[in-house]
Amino acid sequence: MIETASASFWHKLHARWQKTGSLLCVGLDSDIRRLPDCVMDEEMPMWEFNRFIIESTLPYTCCYKPNLAFYLADGIRGIRSLIRTMRFIPDDVPVILDCKVGDIGSTMDAYMRGFFDKLEADAITINPLMGSDVLEPLLQREKAFVFALTLTSNPSASEFFKDKGMDEAVAKWMEQYPVERVGAVIGATQSEDLKRMRQLMPERLFLIPGIGAQGGDLEAVLRSAAAPLAHPRLLINSSRNIIFASSQPDYARAARMAARDLHLEIQKILDR
Repeated sequence: MIETASASFWHKLHARWQKTGSLLCVGLDSDIRRLPDCVMDEEMPMWEFNRFIIESTLPYTCCYKPNLAFYLADGIRGIRSLIRTMRFIPDDVPVILDCKVGDIGSTMDAYMRGFFDKLEADAITINPLMGSDVLEPLLQREKAFVFALTLTSNPSASEFFKDKGMDEAVAKWMEQYPVERVGAVIGATQSEDLKRMRQLMPERLFLIPGIGAQGGDLEAVLRSAAAPLAHPRLLINSSRNIIFASSQPDYARAARMAARDLHLEIQKILDR
């Protein structure tokens, strides 16, 4: 039996998948400007919002991914909300902190201490532009996991990633690191690119944003990017389509229904 409170991200993820069958990652992009009016009078509106989102979506969720930027945007109150949110998520549910950092030496070590020791994240997202120096402090941490930006969903990603061949260079660079420690962020909007990335990284875990609000086609994503292994090696991230499914007091119930529907749709496609 895995002691989930002290398990690595990799083991937590697989244990959670075995328990729920879910590949859904709920993105907690809790933009203070979009929160329902019913939470805005609370001392920490983002925390109040997140608490009910987590409680309602938990049965259908493999992991959660708070985006650091939205919490920084609310200042000290937002950081306090992030801390409470991350501590509220059950120990057996892995948490990815979406921060996209990438630096060298003491700076990267400071990020690691902050994100893993203080915030107790299980995984983070990184920008690998500065090379292997970015990963050295992380690989000294036995249980930590990172997702390296490899090919993103935004329209201008081709300026550096696809058209410049940077996506394939990052995929090649990751070969030196174990799949249990380093995964890839692969955008959902181009299924042909997903297929190519899966061929380059047949066993690597993919974190796939871009389903829903960014226009990614779920069936095309699953057909192109699922690994032919016991675990598909995918996490399908959805943020706004779930957490902002309603702007009314029923927001938590609406989020639950949206998470359930996406979870069931993923299962249905994979079963076909």
